[in-house]
Amino acid sequence: MGTNKIIGSKIKAIRDSKQLTLDEVAERAGLSVEQIERIESDMDFPSLAPLIKIARVLGVRLGTFLDDQSELGPVIYRKKDSSEENSIRFSNNSPVVRKHMEYHALSQDKSGRHMEPFLIDIAPASDVDFILSTHEGEGFIYVLNGIVEINYGKDVYVLEEGDSIYYDSIVAHHVHAGNGSTAKILGVIYTPY
Repeated sequence: MGTNKIIGSKIKAIRDSKQLTLDEVAERAGLSVEQIERIESDMDFPSLAPLIKIARVLGVRLGTFLDDQSELGPVIYRKKDSSEENSIRFSNNSPVVRKHMEYHALSQDKSGRHMEPFLIDIAPASDVDFILSTHEGEGFIYVLNGIVEINYGKDVYVLEEGDSIYYDSIVAHHVHAGNGSTAKILGVIYTPY
């Protein structure tokens, strides 16, 4: 079963264990009950911003939703172990689900982590009007190949292979492939716990 199929059930299990209703989580996270129901039933795979809000309400790290095992020592990620089954696809914040980024978690077996490193495949951009998102923490992107555009506040940054950006995630942002082609990035997300 791929990670996309377990995030919702993990959220529901944690919510149930904390004896929180859908209404309570929705209100505290600033999300709709319907959105949380769709996430918990694995119908929608949200952008990181709603997941971070839900993690905050539930009192867990973002990585808790992605964890497979609890490894206390270092975790090695082997390229040969990467597959579509263990990838995660988040949509943007648009009401129309558009899964334009496929995340390959590099540390899902590490317990107690504070950073979330991913290899991210970005599909060609199909929208001109991107919906920006915000969440607590910081982000780091290193472009492995292709061209990446980052809408960040009122600015747009274009990064090419070998370029990187370190940014505050609380500023509204959107990451997408530039030049109508695909891109691959190393992304690291830090969210305070």
